Amino acid sequence: MRRLIMFALVIAGLAPMVPAAATELAIPPVDYPRLVRTAATAEGFVPAGWKLEAREAGDLNGDGIADLVLVLRQDAPRNVVDNSGGLGTRRLDTNPRILVVAFGQASGFRLALENHQLIPRTEDPVADDYLDGGGITVAGGSFKLAMRSFMSAGSWEMFVVTYTFKVRGERIDLIGYDRITVVRNSGETRGVSVNYLTGRMKLTTGTISSDAERAVWRAAPRRGTMTLDQIGDGMAFDPQAERNPE
Repeated sequence: MRRLIMFALVIAGLAPMVPAAATELAIPPVDYPRLVRTAATAEGFVPAGWKLEAREAGDLNGDGIADLVLVLRQDAPRNVVDNSGGLGTRRLDTNPRILVVAFGQASGFRLALENHQLIPRTEDPVADDYLDGGGITVAGGSFKLAMRSFMSAGSWEMFVVTYTFKVRGERIDLIGYDRITVVRNSGETRGVSVNYLTGRMKLTTGTISSDAERAVWRAAPRRGTMTLDQIGDGMAFDPQAERNPE
């Protein structure tokens, strides 16, 4: 799987990189709606002016009833910004997202989480949308969120980051973090994998031209139990730091 991810990253970044131009775009502010507490279906959690972008189902809290993990995205034309005079996409879709977890009940679903930060807005016209090549999956009583960073200008680095979460009562805890980075011009690869259940972290280095890699194991920085809401921006989170900026 790791080799497939690295290959996909390299293929995505074969185009030559040009220096990024300083472009100041006016990104419209967002007022996030408050979601309903209960709904009969996934669609019932979608407020006016938003759409259901992704939906996965599975039993997350072990009660034998399927739960929901959703991605909602605002659908406002004013958030599609004109960039016809700059580098990157001509029309930048900055519509924000909300990550939602809803627990299944005997009838319908109960809202357990609405998070506005983990999936950040796309605000740079030379950056791909973070969910291109990523998304949500539910399996084995946990769920994952994968996001990809790729820039057509300004950086040779690209990476895929995957968060793994587990429901514990009313809490949604971070139990795993994985990041694979490829430096397109050198072929260098770097990996970080943290198991928060065991408190162990694996750091790897290598190249895309070889299956061999160097691995170093160490204790993960002490954090205590971290919930999904405590992570903040999922593209800026650093698992090797004792603290991340809030």
